[in-house]
Amino acid sequence: MTSETGFDVRKYDRFPTQEPRPDGELEQLEAAWCGPRRPGEWITAINNNIIGVYYVGAAMLFFVLAGVLALLMRTQLALPMTGFLPQETYNQIFTMHGTVMMFLFAVPAVEALGVLLLPQMLGARDLPFPRLGAYAFWAYLIGGLAFFCSLFFGLAPDGGWFMYPPLTGMTYSPGINADFWLLGIGFIEISAIAGAIEIIVGVLKTRAPGMTLDKLPVFAWAMLIFACMIIIAFPSVILATLLLELERALGWPFFDPLKGGDPMLWQHLFWFFGHPEVYIIFLPAAGAMSTIIPAMARTKLVGHSLVVMAMLATGFISFGVWAHHMFTTGMPQISINYFSAASMAVSVPAGVQVFAWIATIAAGKMRFSTPGLFAVGGLIIFVMGGLTGVMVAMVPFDWQAHDSYFIVAHLHYVLIGGMVFPLFAAIYYWLPMSSMRPLSERMGKWIFWLMFAGHNIAFLPMHLTGLMGMPRRVYTYLPGRGWDLPNFISTIGAFLFGLAVLLWVVDMVRNFRPFGPREAGNIHDGPGLEWLPSGYYSVRSVPLVKSLYPLWEQKGLAKQVEDGRWFLPGAAGGERQTLVTSPLNAEPQYVLRLPRPSPWHVFGAVFTAGFFLILTIQAYAAAVISGVLAVYCIMRWCWFLDTPHSRQTTDIGAGIRVPNYVSGPSSHGWWAMVIVLIVGGMVCLLAGFSYVFLWSRRPDLWQAPPEMTSMLLHLGVLALAGLAAMAAPRILRRAATRPETVATGLLVISAAAVAAGVGLELKAWWSVGLKPDVTSQGASVFALLGWSAAFAAIGALMGLYILLRRAFGRVSAERPSTVDLIGLFLTYAAGQAAAVLLLVRVFPGAGS
Repeated sequence: MTSETGFDVRKYDRFPTQEPRPDGELEQLEAAWCGPRRPGEWITAINNNIIGVYYVGAAMLFFVLAGVLALLMRTQLALPMTGFLPQETYNQIFTMHGTVMMFLFAVPAVEALGVLLLPQMLGARDLPFPRLGAYAFWAYLIGGLAFFCSLFFGLAPDGGWFMYPPLTGMTYSPGINADFWLLGIGFIEISAIAGAIEIIVGVLKTRAPGMTLDKLPVFAWAMLIFACMIIIAFPSVILATLLLELERALGWPFFDPLKGGDPMLWQHLFWFFGHPEVYIIFLPAAGAMSTIIPAMARTKLVGHSLVVMAMLATGFISFGVWAHHMFTTGMPQISINYFSAASMAVSVPAGVQVFAWIATIAAGKMRFSTPGLFAVGGLIIFVMGGLTGVMVAMVPFDWQAHDSYFIVAHLHYVLIGGMVFPLFAAIYYWLPMSSMRPLSERMGKWIFWLMFAGHNIAFLPMHLTGLMGMPRRVYTYLPGRGWDLPNFISTIGAFLFGLAVLLWVVDMVRNFRPFGPREAGNIHDGPGLEWLPSGYYSVRSVPLVKSLYPLWEQKGLAKQVEDGRWFLPGAAGGERQTLVTSPLNAEPQYVLRLPRPSPWHVFGAVFTAGFFLILTIQAYAAAVISGVLAVYCIMRWCWFLDTPHSRQTTDIGAGIRVPNYVSGPSSHGWWAMVIVLIVGGMVCLLAGFSYVFLWSRRPDLWQAPPEMTSMLLHLGVLALAGLAAMAAPRILRRAATRPETVATGLLVISAAAVAAGVGLELKAWWSVGLKPDVTSQGASVFALLGWSAAFAAIGALMGLYILLRRAFGRVSAERPSTVDLIGLFLTYAAGQAAAVLLLVRVFPGAGS
C-alpha cells in the first residue's frame, strides 16, 4: 500500500534496523557536519545549533541594553522635578527603550528560540535554508547595533516607539533621527520575515517521518502560527516606514492634511502590525510554557488539541483588534463597537491556554525548580495583565485610562508575564542542550524571586498613578499630586528587577561552555525529540515518530537513534543532508542537500545593512555601491544552490531509496517563494487600502485618470509578461529542441515586459500632470506603481541571473527549480502590476 506521496508505508516495518552499521559511517557524518575550527569559521558558520545560540545571545544583549535605558528613566522619575536627564535625552531614551524591547528583543528572541530548537524538536538535521537563517541573524545584529549606537551620537529618534506623525514629519523632526528609526526598523523587520520563511518551511517540510500534524509538538505549532502572523502583519510596518520616509525625504504627502494626507493612516498601518505583534510575541512563549509545564509536572498537557486550536484562534482574532489603540481618535461608533468586541473575544483563547496550564499543574506533580518557578510566575503575571486588558477593551474605561500610566502597567504585565518570564523558563529548561551543565539552581531561585518581586513592585503601583492622572511619556512631574511615593516605589522595583538580570548575566558567564556536541543532557526528563543525543548534525539518525511524547512512550528510542538504527544515519557522498517530508502526513519525499558554510551570506548581510544605514545619512552614491555589492553577494550565495548530484537517489536506511531532487510544489524552494510573494502581496494590499483611505478623506483633490486606451495597451504588455513567465517552466520540461535557450528567453522577455508595462503606466500618469509631491493622490498612485517597479527591478536582476546561468550551462530540464521560481516570481509581478493598474485607473474613476 502506498500513500499519496508514493512512499510505501509498509517499509516503516524495516525500522529500527538491526543491520550492522558500516565502518566509518559516524566519522563521515561528523566530518560533513564538523564545527568551526578557526576564528573566522565561527562567523561563517550556518548550523542552527550555532546560529541559534548567537541569535538568543544577541536578543538577550538587547534586552539588557533596553533594561539599562529603563533604569535611567526610572531614576529620572523617582522623584518630582528631577534633573537627572535633560528632556531631549529622556525622549530619546524613552523612544529607544520601547523600540529596542519591541523590535530588537521581543520578536527576535522568540524567533531565535525557534531557530535553535526546531530542527532537534522536529528530528531534522537543520532548517531548510541555513544560510538564510544566518543572513537574517547577521543583518539583525549589525543593523540593531548600529541603530542602538545612534543614541551615543545624539541621533537617536525621539518620537516614541510608535513614531506618530505629524510629530515625526520634517516640520517637527527636521534632523535624521527619525530616519534612523524608519530605515533601521524597516530593515530589521525584513530580517524577521527572512527568519519566518525559514521557520514555516522548516516546520511543514522537514519533520521526522510519522510526525503528522496531530503529533506536532505544541511549541512547533506555536512557531508555525507565529511565523505566519509575521508574514501577514510585518508588511504593514514595512509599508508604513516606507511611506513616512518618502514623505520626509521627497515630500510625498501621505500624512500631511494640507495636501490630502492624514496622520490617521499611520496609526491604522502601524497598529495593524503593532497589536498582532503582542500575540506574535506571546504565542511562542505560550508554546514554550505548554512544553515546559508538562515536563515539570511529569504529565501530559491537558487539552493539547484545545490548546492548539486556541493558538490558531488567537492568531486569527488578533488581526481584528488593532484599532483598540485608537478608541480616542474619533473613529465611527460602529468601528469602536467592533474593535471593542474583538478585543474582549481574543481573551477567550488565551484563557483556554491558561486553564490548560493550571489543569496540567494540578494533574501532575509539579517540580518547582527554576524553570517551573518561572513558568508559574509568568502564568500569574500574565493573568493579571490579561484582566487589565479586558478593562481597557471597555471603551468608557479606555477613554479614562488612555495614555496614562495604567496603560504602561498593563503593557508590562502582559509582555513580561506573557513573554519575558516564559523566555527565562525556556533558557533554564533548554540550556543543557547547548551547555556542559545547567545554570545554578540556587542562584536561579534567587533570580526568580528578585525578578518576580521587582516586577510587581515596579509596575503594580503604576496602575494607581495612572488612575490618579499621571500621563505616560512625561519626563518629570510636579510635587503635591500624590504621584511621588508610587513613583519612588516603582523605581525601587525596577532596580530589583535589574539586579536579578545582573545575577543572571553573571551566572551565564560563569556557566558558559563551548556549544555543539557537548551537552548536559536531558536533566529534566523532557519528552521531546530535542533531548535526543546530538552533535553539530543534530540527530545521528532521524527517528519514526509515533507519539506526541516520544521519549516517554517510545522506549529505547534515544539509544536506537544514537546507534543509527533509523532514517538517514550517515552522510552519503560526504554531504550535509536532511530528510524532507510531506506537509500533512510527514512521509519521506526526498533528501535535501544542505549548503556548507561560506562567507557570502555574511557579506550580503553587511552590505545590505550598509545600504540602509548609509541611506540614512543621505550618502546616496555610497548607498548604491553598498546595494550593488549586496546584490552581488546574494547572487554568489545562490549560484551553487541548484548544482547537479552525482547520484539520483539516496539510501535513507534499510535499503529504502528516495530522490535527491524534486521541483515544483513539492520542493522547499517553491514554498519559500510563495511565502515571499505573500509578503509582497500584503504590502501591495495595504498600499491599496492606503490609496482608498486617503481618497475617502479628501475626494475633492482626486483628478481623473489618463485615457482608457493606454490602460488597455499596458494591460496587454503585462499579460504578455505573465504568459511568458508561466510558459517558461513548461517549455523547459517539454520542448524537444533547445528547451534551456527557449525557457531562458521567455523569462528575459517576461522581465522586460513587466518593466515596460510599469514604466508606461508611470509615464501616462506623469503626462496628465499628476505629481507625487503635490497631492495625496499623486503620492499614493506613485507609491503603488513604485512598488510594482521594485518587483520589475528584481525581475530584471532575475533575468540577468538566468542569462548568466544559461551562459555557464547551469540551466537544464533535469534541474528546473531555478526556472520554476523565477517564472513564479515574474508571473506574480505581472499580476500585481495589472491589479495596481486597474485599481488606480478604475477607482474612484473619472467621475470623482
